[in-house]
Amino acid sequence: MSVRLLPAAGPARGLALAQLVNAVGDGAYFVCSALYFSQVVGLSAARIGLALTLAWAVGAVAGVPLGHLADRRGARGTAVLLAAATALAVAGLLLVRSYAWFLPVVCAYATAQCGLAAARQSLLAGLVEPGARTGVLAHLQSAANAGLAVGAALGAIALGAGTPAAYLLVLALDAVAFAGCALLLWRLPAVGPEAVPATAADRGKGGGLAVLRDLPFALVTLLNMVMLLRMPLISLALPLWIVGHTVAPGWTVSALLVLNTGAVMLFQVRVAAAVTDLAGAVRTVRSGGAVMLAACVVFALSGAVAGPVWSAVGVLLAGAALLVWGEMRQSAGAWKIAFDLAPPGRQGQYQGFFQAGVPVARMFGPVLLTAVVLGGGGPGWLFLGGLFLAAGVATGPAVRWAEGRGAAGRGGGGQECSEINGALDGTERAAAHS
Repeated sequence: MSVRLLPAAGPARGLALAQLVNAVGDGAYFVCSALYFSQVVGLSAARIGLALTLAWAVGAVAGVPLGHLADRRGARGTAVLLAAATALAVAGLLLVRSYAWFLPVVCAYATAQCGLAAARQSLLAGLVEPGARTGVLAHLQSAANAGLAVGAALGAIALGAGTPAAYLLVLALDAVAFAGCALLLWRLPAVGPEAVPATAADRGKGGGLAVLRDLPFALVTLLNMVMLLRMPLISLALPLWIVGHTVAPGWTVSALLVLNTGAVMLFQVRVAAAVTDLAGAVRTVRSGGAVMLAACVVFALSGAVAGPVWSAVGVLLAGAALLVWGEMRQSAGAWKIAFDLAPPGRQGQYQGFFQAGVPVARMFGPVLLTAVVLGGGGPGWLFLGGLFLAAGVATGPAVRWAEGRGAAGRGGGGQECSEINGALDGTERAAAHS
């Protein structure tokens, strides 16, 4: 059965092409940025880490008001402006030579990135029928992974050269890619601001950022945030575990990353196709947590394999296969849940809030995972897997609470969304940039 990277012609394909283009730039940037900041800008590792932590914290907070701006002023125009702002921020990094300038520029970059993610999902909600959103978002995720793989290969060439000019060329490529993303988004049909149904709660509290008062949705977002700890797991904790606690060779890290990227490209669309309603999304997230627990158990066992080398590699590959399967299931269910629970006319702010899990996982995930996994060994892996399972199981009650609260406190908006999207919908906030 053939796998189509891009959806059928139309707005969905335009969204996927925009995602593919900016992912190529991001892939090259992610591979080379740390060395650029240290070797060209001349910053210490501690300062780089502090600046990035602060930047993603700012971005996480800014995502909600920028998503609200997309709701009120139009999703396409907001997305275009934020893609252009990201391009300008990356271009600004070409000129940075001190920490005093690096910090505000990288904060601008993270803010524009988080806002763009929210605005793009608001745009998708306006352009794509509810029943098709999960499938479209799966295509976007596949396109993003393909772009990241191509960009990482280009970044590897720059790393091989190891010159300041090579790193600067990579940053220029990323800036051009986001400018291209802005142009592709501009070619999509315009989506005007939606009218927001007035509710008693809104009249009493002035409307505005309603998501900040939606405690059930905040709980759903928190549980999703816990499950997003899988992101630094594959990129940081697992490579360190392989090198320091197993007999597997260093190249195993690359093999696992290739497996993860390739599996998402090939199978994410098929996994998402099975999520057809909110109840199914909850089951999918719950099963994703169980599969990720199984992956953690296998990773824990990999540390006890004394040899031969191929057996350790085989165990790690099995764990990585389970992890990416759980990741795809969790992502597909989360997309559906986030869209269904957002009331009409407020997709931008709700998706901006939901997507805050991505920068938060980037900020705190590395510290938490290295302490739990590398410090705790096998029991640490089991504890992490237990967190995944607990978050997946707790998602069901949290979603039911949010549905009931939506029907009463949002003037039926949550229930209305659930009924409208009963055939298939979703959103990868957390992942469109994973």
